[in-house]
Amino acid sequence: MLSLSLILITSIFFSGIILRTKSITSGRKGPGILQPVKDVIRLFRKGAVYSETTTVIFRIAPVIYFSTVLMACLVIPSGPYKGIVSFDGDFIFFAYILALGKFFTIIAAMDTGSSFEGMGASREALYSMFAEPAFFILIGSFALFTGHTSFYDIFSALHLGSSITYLLGALAAFVLLMIAMIENSRMPVDDPKTHLELTMIHEVMILDNSGFDLSLILTAGYLKFAMYGAIIAGFFTGSLPVSWTIPVFFLIQIVFAVAIGLVESFMARFRMSHNPQFILALSSVSFLIFLGVLLVLEKFI
Repeated sequence: MLSLSLILITSIFFSGIILRTKSITSGRKGPGILQPVKDVIRLFRKGAVYSETTTVIFRIAPVIYFSTVLMACLVIPSGPYKGIVSFDGDFIFFAYILALGKFFTIIAAMDTGSSFEGMGASREALYSMFAEPAFFILIGSFALFTGHTSFYDIFSALHLGSSITYLLGALAAFVLLMIAMIENSRMPVDDPKTHLELTMIHEVMILDNSGFDLSLILTAGYLKFAMYGAIIAGFFTGSLPVSWTIPVFFLIQIVFAVAIGLVESFMARFRMSHNPQFILALSSVSFLIFLGVLLVLEKFI
């Protein structure tokens, strides 16, 4: 329960910290930290408008997407406390419950009959497929390193006690940062502020969503950012007492949000043809972590 509470609290401020970082780096005052939450609350009060060409799939997809993200948050542990849902192999459940939500988002975009939304759905499916190996190689490497297959046991047994294990933790944080940005369709893969449909990915998929449905999608995005930040925090707080876990958790989340804001401020968006190369490169970094684990475990012959 502690982890879910921390993720929910962090999601309130996460997107606002990103916006404030981007505003400061560009020399603007910008909106307040709570502005994204205010926008979501405003959308919650509005009704949704549905096209006559859509079916029930389009109507239920936002609810399923939000529910799957919330379910994935239940798996994440925090310090000495397990997640609400914790079992051996739960990182596989985590990945595929998110995939279920993304699947419904993709077919909902195709359900509109719009060629633009179908184009965005195709790109979303492609990039998610390329990002999946990086996640499994990364978590699988730490499962091999610790001998456990659940998030809680991996983080609890992970002792970053030597220089190479600290390096592995830093590389893992980098890979998860990039995966979080890909999964949330942010720079340098996608620009959430663009209005050019030919270059949009996630935003073009949700063009037909409005009101309550759009607020669910936006809220799920904020939760996903905080959720990946919680996984990064788990690499460094797994064996800490609660008195240290909570402040370190929030510190890592703030650094995570600022890092995303800096990346979006100073990195140009990649050309569409370069995105698959960039995403596949993350699998190479994950493979380096795997080789580092083999080196630590002295499994090289």
